[in-house]
Amino acid sequence: MKKKSKSSRKTTLRFLVFGVGSVVAISFVFTSLSKVWLNIFEKYNEKDKLQDELITLKESNESLEIDVEKLQDKEYVARYLKEKYFYSSDNEYIIRIQQDEKETDE
Repeated sequence: MKKKSKSSRKTTLRFLVFGVGSVVAISFVFTSLSKVWLNIFEKYNEKDKLQDELITLKESNESLEIDVEKLQDKEYVARYLKEKYFYSSDNEYIIRIQQDEKETDE
């Protein structure tokens, strides 16, 4: 009877060690997987934000390219300086006439 008792204790001890080891291993795997999935989710959100920013920057780039093309035209630059900064050439006067608010709203 003692042999069965010793062998059953060994068997119980083996199952206990194997069970605890299995629980630890499974916990480690689930923890690792959850960290990986969390990292993937964060990267996915970052990708969406960066794609939105890329679209905004492309639109801004197109606008700036149009402005560069306009600024290469000397007539446009002269007209822009006259309108925006009241630049005038010799013997030229600039008189600004303000419009009524009613006329600008229509």
